[in-house]
Amino acid sequence: MLELADAGLPRAFLRVGGATIARHQLRLALALRCERIICIARGMSPELIELQHDAEARGAQFHVIPGARSLLGLITATDELFVLGDGLFASPDTAAALLDQGQAVLVQPIEQGLAAGFERIDINHASAAAMFIPGRLVESIAELPSDCDAASALQRIALQGGVRQRAIPGMENGALFWNLVRSDSEAHALEPRWIRQRIRDDSALYPSRALALFTVQRLGSSILHAGSGAAHLIIGAAMLAAIAIGAGWLGFYATGLVFCAFGWFLCEAAGLLARVEAGTSSGQRLFNQVSSYGLAIDAIIIGLAGFGAEAHPWQSLPDRLFPAFMLVALLRILPRVVSLRWSAWFQDRAVLAVILAGALAGGAGNFVLHAGAVIAALAGIGLPGLTKRLTRP
Repeated sequence: MLELADAGLPRAFLRVGGATIARHQLRLALALRCERIICIARGMSPELIELQHDAEARGAQFHVIPGARSLLGLITATDELFVLGDGLFASPDTAAALLDQGQAVLVQPIEQGLAAGFERIDINHASAAAMFIPGRLVESIAELPSDCDAASALQRIALQGGVRQRAIPGMENGALFWNLVRSDSEAHALEPRWIRQRIRDDSALYPSRALALFTVQRLGSSILHAGSGAAHLIIGAAMLAAIAIGAGWLGFYATGLVFCAFGWFLCEAAGLLARVEAGTSSGQRLFNQVSSYGLAIDAIIIGLAGFGAEAHPWQSLPDRLFPAFMLVALLRILPRVVSLRWSAWFQDRAVLAVILAGALAGGAGNFVLHAGAVIAALAGIGLPGLTKRLTRP
C-alpha cells in the first residue's frame, strides 16, 4: 500500500465496484484461509482500520508494517506466505484456485503482462503480482536494502530459490480480471465490465429483473461512485412500500399497487448491486434485506388487492383477503415445483401489481383475483407433469 495513484491516493484504496482494491484482496486472502493479514503501509488510516475490523471479525489477525524488513519478525520458517502485489485486482475465484494448487509464482505471457504494467521476469514471462511461497524465504529480506519493494524482492528470492512458475489463464475472452490498477481512470475503465460479470444471471429472466439488469449495467457504476449502493436502493424500495400502505389507508388501492411495482423494481436492482458489493462487510445483510422485502411486498399486495376488490355485504375480512392470499401463495409455490424457464415470471411482483392495479381501476378486481388463483392452481397441477415429459431422462 505504498504505491500512490495519480491522485495521490494509495493504489490499494482505489475503488472498483464500490469496494477498494485492498478489500478485494482481503476477500481473496480470507478465501485462501489466511490466518494473518499483513499490510505494508505508511501508517494506519480509516480504510485500514475498517479492513482490520473485517479481518478480525473473520478470525484473522491483522498487522500493518512500514516496510519489508518488518516481515522478519512476523514470518517464521514454518509459515507459508501468500503475496499480492500493490494494486492487483484479480478475479477472486480464479486467483484462489491458482494459488490454492500449491506453492508457485504466478506468471503471464510477456506481451500481455508488460502492456498491463506488470514486472518482467524473463524473456517470455511477466509477473502476475501474486505468489504462494514458503516462509523461510523471507529470511533473505535481511540482506536487501531497507527500502526494497517487498513483493518484487520476494518474487526474485522465490524464483532464485527454485519455486516453480504457474501461468494464469489467458484473458482473450474478457472474462478474467487480472489487472494492476494504477490510477482512478483505470479503476473506472474496469468497473462496467466487472459489474456486468458480477450480475450475470444464467437463470430465466422476468420483466422487472430484465429491466433491473439493464439499469444496473448502465447506471451501476455511477450509483456506486455517487456513494449510493444496494442499501440506498433498499431504503428507497422500503419508502415506496410505505407509500403504498399509506395510499391503501386513504383508499387509493390501485395507486398503492403501482407503488408496489416500482418498489419491487428497486428491490430487484438492489439485489443485483448487492452481488457487486458482496465482498463488503454489508453484503450478506443486504441479501437478507432483499429477501425480507419480497415477503413484505407480498403482504402489501394481498392487503391492497383484498380491500380494493369489490366487496359484498355478507363478506367478512378473511373472506375479502382470501382470494388475494391464495393467488400470491400459489405464485410463490409454483416456481418451486415447475422448472420451465418461463416459470420465473411467476416471481415477478411488479407485473402482478400492475395487473391487479388495472383490474381494480376497471372494477374487475374480484374476477381477476379469482381467475388468477384458479389459473395458478391449474398450472401447479399440470405444468410439473409437462416438465417431466420435456426433461431428458
